[in-house]
Amino acid sequence: MGYRIERDSMGELHVPSDALYGASTQRAVENFPISSLRFSRRFIWAMGLIKGSAARVSGSAGYVPDEIAAAVAQAADEVVDGVLDDQFVLDIFQTGSGTSTNTNANEVIANRAVQLMGATIGDRTVHPNDHVNFGQSSNDVIPTAIHVAASAAIREDLIPALSALSGSLQDKADAFVDVVKSGRTHLMDATPVTLGQEFSGYADQARRGVDRLRVVVPDLEELPLGGTAVGTGINAPPGYAASVIRSLSARTGIPFREAPNHFEAQAAKDAVVMASGALKTVAVSLFKIANDLRWLSSGPRTGLAEIKLPALQPGSSIMPGKVNPVIPEMAMQVAAQVIGNDAAIVWGGANGNLELNVMMPMMAHNLLESIDLLANASATLRERCVEGIEADVERARALADTNLIVVTALNPRIGYDKGAEVAKEAFATGRTIREVVLEKGLLDAEELDRVLDIKRMTEGGVL
Repeated sequence: MGYRIERDSMGELHVPSDALYGASTQRAVENFPISSLRFSRRFIWAMGLIKGSAARVSGSAGYVPDEIAAAVAQAADEVVDGVLDDQFVLDIFQTGSGTSTNTNANEVIANRAVQLMGATIGDRTVHPNDHVNFGQSSNDVIPTAIHVAASAAIREDLIPALSALSGSLQDKADAFVDVVKSGRTHLMDATPVTLGQEFSGYADQARRGVDRLRVVVPDLEELPLGGTAVGTGINAPPGYAASVIRSLSARTGIPFREAPNHFEAQAAKDAVVMASGALKTVAVSLFKIANDLRWLSSGPRTGLAEIKLPALQPGSSIMPGKVNPVIPEMAMQVAAQVIGNDAAIVWGGANGNLELNVMMPMMAHNLLESIDLLANASATLRERCVEGIEADVERARALADTNLIVVTALNPRIGYDKGAEVAKEAFATGRTIREVVLEKGLLDAEELDRVLDIKRMTEGGVL
């Protein structure tokens, strides 16, 4: 590979000849050979939006020459469209402000703008700092990109996926409304429920997850842009940030607004921590739903087997005919990853030191990864599992009919202690509650039939 000489404030450096980035990015490439993790498409998209909107405002206000501003805006649009993704080469684990990535964006956009103007890349006709980064700092651009990317991803990806999952679960709740089965607490037999009631709980968990996400989105819509280096707004002309933010809102349809206190917006990352907390709650809900589906479908002969999940792939390399609940297991692993991401984000949020948080690249990566994972897992759980679930009505009823805890319905008539005695005797002798109660003469057959109506037990009240 050939090289060209690029320069920055620290001097000259060899940069691959076909790279649009410059010397400062190359320094960061060499300084941070840490992982294979890179900023996501959403984050790069957000950086392009910010730089393009800033260029348009800078040009129209006369802060940057028209021809340069137009070229910068065009190059930034290519970043938005993903055309230049291969030029964003830096590791997530880098300088805590994300300065290296802001510089990466500035250099890529500047050199692409130079190409668009017919000049030679690296000649500084378009300057990455003076032109592309006008009125900005890494310290307000990077947190702004986090908020823009996360707001859009939650709105456009996660909320629709989670809402659709909730709808599918509710469809199953409606379909299973009359499927009577044994309830279980502590994994032990409990009073009867319907399968529809169980699924209504899952549907509501997903629905409430959407509600919780909608609570945190407004905080993410507050953008730190305009604070520049430390929150004072130095080198950002009055009204500049507000104009850029209006452009961002117009382009995305999201009601972004300038943060009312730039010192809070740059020194702290509480909105990111709060958003991650909501994602963690969604993950916990997803785990519960997925794990319950595994339990309810366990078997097919020796488990609960009250529902049947779609059979998607062979489940064993040694046991013929085995089929496993692979989609719920995927969702559970996603939930575990999101919970781990949240722990890292919380610790990152605690490291806002004086005027700046210095854990932002890691926080950005984990937050956006969590959103993406939950959106994909929710959609896959719905499409590949929930929509194909069937109830084994006979199996569910058969297990319910042998449930000794239906004796609970007799409490108002024979009392708790006598009920416990009946249940223990029925278990010890292998008989039903009905048989033991009749033998002891505690209730007559007609009243017993009325009280031991399993379907009515699912409707509440005293039988």
